[in-house]
Amino acid sequence: MKTEINPITGGANMARRSFLRYAGASAAAVAVMGTAASCSKNDPIFITPGGGTDIGSGDPGILNFAYALEQLEAAFYLQVVATPYSGISSIETAYLTDIRDHEVLHRDFFKAALGSKAIGTLTTDFSTINFSDRTSVLNAAKLLEDTGVQAYDGAGYLIKDAGYLTIAGKIVSVEARHAALISNLITPGSFVGSDQVDGDGLNKSATIAEVLAGANGFLKTKVSAVNYNYKP
Repeated sequence: MKTEINPITGGANMARRSFLRYAGASAAAVAVMGTAASCSKNDPIFITPGGGTDIGSGDPGILNFAYALEQLEAAFYLQVVATPYSGISSIETAYLTDIRDHEVLHRDFFKAALGSKAIGTLTTDFSTINFSDRTSVLNAAKLLEDTGVQAYDGAGYLIKDAGYLTIAGKIVSVEARHAALISNLITPGSFVGSDQVDGDGLNKSATIAEVLAGANGFLKTKVSAVNYNYKP
């Protein structure tokens, strides 16, 4: 049975422990939250000029980077399911609802894990997406999912805490499933396309700077990461 999510609040009834059961990562998550709660004042969350927000530094900064992306994805799929595109099939509705549920759980998990270190709620801008058109919606979904996987892969080397790394690995595994499914909905058989998987069978990655440059196109609240060196 699916978890019903309010299309406005996006999962207020999804308790954090629901995600822990879903991810199978209770112990790791407790370690993550304990570390986040004990972070020193050397890891602040900066508010950038012009009303934007900065993810901060250290491992909490990486979690905030992921949290920003999960906020974006959750908001997108909440809209997709709330206002289905023309001609959507029952199986597509089921797929997209499952993805929505996952993204909301991811978003709520990061918010709880970060506690007082979490960035604020971001305001999205989906004005370039026609939510009544299947092609527009799925192309946007592919962009968000592919970017999300590349983001986790690209930022992984910056994570120092083993608990954080465990959680990131579990979440990116789910995001990769989403990316493959969306790609296949657009073009059957494209779930391991060369635009995402290289000749060595490895998923491509992107730097934090590259990811935020794209993500900010869908955000009114711009996000920056001035405290990180984007060179791998």
